[in-house]
Amino acid sequence: MTGESTKSADTTNTETKVEVKEIYKVGDITEGTVIAVDRSTIYVDLPPSNVGIIYGSEFLIVRDVVKKVKVGDVFSAKVIGISEKADGYLDLSLKEALAATVWKKAEDAISSGDVYDVVAKEANKGGLIINWNGVRGFLPASQLSKKHYPKVLNSDKFAILNELKKIIGLTVSVRIISVDSENEKLIFAESESDTNQSSHKILNDDMEYEVGDTASGVVTGTVEFGLFVQINKKTCGLVHISEISWGLVDDPRKFYSVGDHVKVKIINKDDEKYSFSIKVLEKNPWAKAKEKYKVGDEVKGVIIKHNHHGAFASIESGVSGLVHSSNFKNEEEMYMEMGIGQTHTFTIFNFVPDEQKLILTPKTK
Repeated sequence: MTGESTKSADTTNTETKVEVKEIYKVGDITEGTVIAVDRSTIYVDLPPSNVGIIYGSEFLIVRDVVKKVKVGDVFSAKVIGISEKADGYLDLSLKEALAATVWKKAEDAISSGDVYDVVAKEANKGGLIINWNGVRGFLPASQLSKKHYPKVLNSDKFAILNELKKIIGLTVSVRIISVDSENEKLIFAESESDTNQSSHKILNDDMEYEVGDTASGVVTGTVEFGLFVQINKKTCGLVHISEISWGLVDDPRKFYSVGDHVKVKIINKDDEKYSFSIKVLEKNPWAKAKEKYKVGDEVKGVIIKHNHHGAFASIESGVSGLVHSSNFKNEEEMYMEMGIGQTHTFTIFNFVPDEQKLILTPKTK
């Protein structure tokens, strides 16, 4: 949107020190109004009393986008720091804000099931490369429709590639089935693909579901924070990563794939937005562990994961505890002594099963 600015664009103001309020912090995506533009810099008013600046490499990266920007225009940008060009100004990135918006749109597209027409840009032995809103995505051969699926003898990879090359330049209708913004991976399926059709055969009822109901569904999309599951033609919901399993889940894709049939329980309904759980339909292993273990017990555990807090050891299926990094001289020692897959003896230091909290210390420490 555009409009006349009521603020002065006098360049003498650009050298004035601006007081930065705590309302903004690095990583925030905020909306502001353009108050001044010169050949290589955009100044943005950020309510209530801050000014943001897009310049240098950040300006050059998006120069094609901002060349039509005028005073009074409103757009979103990401706060990336305090500008070195002039004391007090907030450093903004339009590129990062655009990227964050695109990935959020991709996540929303999984739950909505929106279909997009895109052009196949490249082909490899596994599928097609496409571009969606400036993001490079992948359409696996296994997710192509009957019309485009490569029909070759003996699954010859070179023959498959030759067939896929015939699709380059053609427009295909696709939907998003997997989003991994951290690793910038976007996976598509061609609309009306064989996989999609067979997966949705059970989704033809019009039943209204309420909190507490259980239902059978199909995984229609995967993201870092969970799974999208469709339980009928008009009802799709999210199984948050914390509701997939009683055990440790660091990546939902390791547990389920698009097309998998799952049974879920509806645990929340906000207007037409549903939240599902898979794990509540299984016996809670922490309830059994509550009767079995206590602080001071010695237990054997297998190291299953590392993070910046320490190592995680599984003492039985679905029950794992943290071996804090403070038990070791440094991170290198922790990785050496607590290798993935290794079995060690631990002492239970803290145990709150109702909160699924278990802290372990190595027996030798």
